[in-house]
Amino acid sequence: MLKERNKSYKTIKFVDISSDDYSPEENHGLDYETAMGRIHAIQSDGTVVTDVEAFRRLYEEVGLGWVYAITKYEPVATIANAVYGVWAKYRMQVTGRPSLEEIFEARRKNRGEVCRDKSANV
Repeated sequence: MLKERNKSYKTIKFVDISSDDYSPEENHGLDYETAMGRIHAIQSDGTVVTDVEAFRRLYEEVGLGWVYAITKYEPVATIANAVYGVWAKYRMQVTGRPSLEEIFEARRKNRGEVCRDKSANV
């Protein structure tokens, strides 16, 4: 819906984080797993916003700021971010897809990457 609405505004640059061409370096160091974990928006001044604030800013860019306007105020902001946090973590399973962990592991295997235990002393 935002992409369609943005055709008139041309204010949002959408980035496909799953593309082989995706470059964390060109996106403030946001690697695939970080970007996939929660929504991120990089503003024109380079500020990175996440969670409900990212949605609010995106909707404002296409003239629909009123949809998320109430999330600017407490305690709504805190509640909205808590709800979003749960949604972000479980959205894949809720929508009938593999968990984020399974998706990350499959991506590593497809790319020939080795998953290393960061806590191991080698």
